[in-house]
Amino acid sequence: MSITNPTSSNRPSTWPQSLILLLLLGCFVGLTSQLQAESFDQSKSNYWHQWRGPAANGVSKTAKPPIEWSEKKNIKWKTPVDGKGSSTPIIWGNKVFLLTVIDTGKIDPSLPKPEDQPKRIFGIKHPNSTHQFVVLCLDRETGKELWRRTATELIPHEGHHGDNDFASASPTTDGERLYCWFGSAGLFCYDLNGKKLWQRDLGKTRVGAFLGEGCSPVIHDGRLVIVRDHSRQSTIEVLDAKTGETQWKKNRDEGNAWATPRVVRHGGKTQIITTASKMIRSYDLHSGEIIWQCSGLTGNSIPAPVVEGDVVYCMTGYRGYSLLALPLSAQGDISDTDKIIWSKRRGTPYVPSPLLYDGMLYFSQSNQSILSCLDAKTGETIIERTRLSGVSNLYASPVGADGRVYITGRNGTTLVLERTKELNVLATNKLADGMRASAALAGNQLFLRGNKFLYCIAEDR
Repeated sequence: MSITNPTSSNRPSTWPQSLILLLLLGCFVGLTSQLQAESFDQSKSNYWHQWRGPAANGVSKTAKPPIEWSEKKNIKWKTPVDGKGSSTPIIWGNKVFLLTVIDTGKIDPSLPKPEDQPKRIFGIKHPNSTHQFVVLCLDRETGKELWRRTATELIPHEGHHGDNDFASASPTTDGERLYCWFGSAGLFCYDLNGKKLWQRDLGKTRVGAFLGEGCSPVIHDGRLVIVRDHSRQSTIEVLDAKTGETQWKKNRDEGNAWATPRVVRHGGKTQIITTASKMIRSYDLHSGEIIWQCSGLTGNSIPAPVVEGDVVYCMTGYRGYSLLALPLSAQGDISDTDKIIWSKRRGTPYVPSPLLYDGMLYFSQSNQSILSCLDAKTGETIIERTRLSGVSNLYASPVGADGRVYITGRNGTTLVLERTKELNVLATNKLADGMRASAALAGNQLFLRGNKFLYCIAEDR
């Protein structure tokens, strides 16, 4: 493992004053810790600290972003981002963090040129030049760069699909440390001022068809969860967030998958819920033991599971459609049993993750702009596979805030819908840049990462 780190039984009937003071101090410390924890939870709801937001369902309960914008309206700032990346920016305090990878053009002559490599599916080529894996921190109010760190420089061992990149996993923070996962290039931990605290080399993946990596890390209760499903030995690994040391690691019988896990506490246990082609699995965060599992999804799992109440919703949309509503109280293997609350076999997404907004479950069909909305409790249809005008293809996941739903297409157009039982488009907003990354919401701001720029959208004042 490579880790870098720069009652006494004779108590008198009357308690002495010193003991009373000590007890009062203990109560004060306990209350202070509780208040700090409550403050931390509330601060997370005001920011966007991870992939899919504060509750990992695409929703901000406090954000009030604009309804309308264009290249000339409601753009607070627009900052060019060098390199390539489709990971979502995250927001904490006055800082915006995002990842990018820059091809330096420094070629290793011992490696085959792209034009000399064998033909592969989707025209994928393996790099022969050095890439910089970069962490950026921008000022939230101005978009100016506060700091930049090159986490590592290397030649990636594999290529990726033309719509993927080497910075597709979103960073995450607990408000104290920033965790940046570049997959096979390494895992890097910084403080929020850019000081590197530790790093880990977790080895290389071998993704089937060389499609590239993309599962984001999840931080919970001082533990960092990393899922790696690929064509060799897939794993789930939990690390100590402070030190980077492995707490446990389990092999997984899965092939290619890119779904970010969902961590949730239920029934006295903290569950890590992972979706994949063979099994949805719930692991105990502390022990790594499987609590429950369920089959029924299609291949190439990408959408992240979402949770509301006592139910987790898992879906896939590659070579078939599948949506399962499963009880968090499950035990053992519940495949094909009456423990499954409800299921659907139509219109589910391939790349985008769903939006679960106060009992309404929004998702697109495959990567198309065909929207469905279901009642999360019953599975009943609210909006039936309706084509959206203005967006033709989706990779970004929808987000929601202030009674509205934001759906961004690859052509840079974002539709703003009213969160209602009828399809009501409030605005169609077009930007000049293409969009593959999902939006982030915080305060009165909406952050959109394009292929060339990061936009901060807020009402002109």
